[in-house]
Amino acid sequence: MLSPHSYANISFFQPPAFLMIGIPGLEAIHGWISIPFSSMYTVALTGNCLILLAVRRTPSLHQPMYFFLSMLALTDVGLTLSTLPTTLAVLWFNHRLIGFNTCLVQMFFLHSFSVVESSVLLAMSFDRFVAISNPLRYAAVLTNNVILRIGLAIVTRSTLSLFPVPFLIKRLNFCPSKNFLSHSFCFHPDVMRLACDDITINIRYGLYVVASTAAIDSLLIILSYTLILRTVLGLASPRERVRALNTCVSHILAVFVFFIPVITMSMIHRFGRHLPHIVHALVAYVYLMVPPVLNPIIYSVKSKPIREAMLRVLRGKRQD
Repeated sequence: MLSPHSYANISFFQPPAFLMIGIPGLEAIHGWISIPFSSMYTVALTGNCLILLAVRRTPSLHQPMYFFLSMLALTDVGLTLSTLPTTLAVLWFNHRLIGFNTCLVQMFFLHSFSVVESSVLLAMSFDRFVAISNPLRYAAVLTNNVILRIGLAIVTRSTLSLFPVPFLIKRLNFCPSKNFLSHSFCFHPDVMRLACDDITINIRYGLYVVASTAAIDSLLIILSYTLILRTVLGLASPRERVRALNTCVSHILAVFVFFIPVITMSMIHRFGRHLPHIVHALVAYVYLMVPPVLNPIIYSVKSKPIREAMLRVLRGKRQD
């Protein structure tokens, strides 16, 4: 490899690979850290795949609410698989290099699945609004065709939002002496700050993506639950109110599990640059790993039909 001085007269440089640190400051105990990480990946993949199989094999779960839950589970599988290879390669085998183009591909899928998850949670809030405010027309409004169109719209939105990001990175001139990523995966804010160029466009486009996806989604989810609460308070029976709100508990918990780390990470990247690198790394790991782990647990605990269907899958039985 050439020394940094060898690049002194080169006007444009892109590193052939980046070096992933993993968890800054804890490199000596990566072997021990790999145990909880491996466990979380196993729980995430097993739990979400069980939900997908449970919904598919149980005719009584072929309803809009559970179709949206399947979308969420499939998204969590994709999000998990986006970071699993490089994270475990760093922690298990100390394999820290990732090619430049491979890094861009991982970055695209990682952020795309995050946008998809935000969009699915918004669609699930709409599902709860229709189910509670107009239960008699619920099946007529959310037909299989409508759900399919919502799913295609979510994927299209995510793809179009994130498609420019790798190209905005490829246009940058990088510093030969700066190729260390402070995570075990390629995270857009992490990668763009290694450039020696002006990254104003990258920052502004990143803010646009966040504002046009997660920010809008969170506001619409709040609006949905405001309307849901108004509908529930209009019910005559307290028992009906409790029963209606109980159908929303799992989704509300999933929203908190996803959006609290998103907001925390955004605030840290914007205002917490003075914080130690390990703080940035840990918040990013929470943002990417905790929702796929907790979502299957939340729905299996709070939803009896899902819990029973998952148990039937484990026992190898099908619903008649």
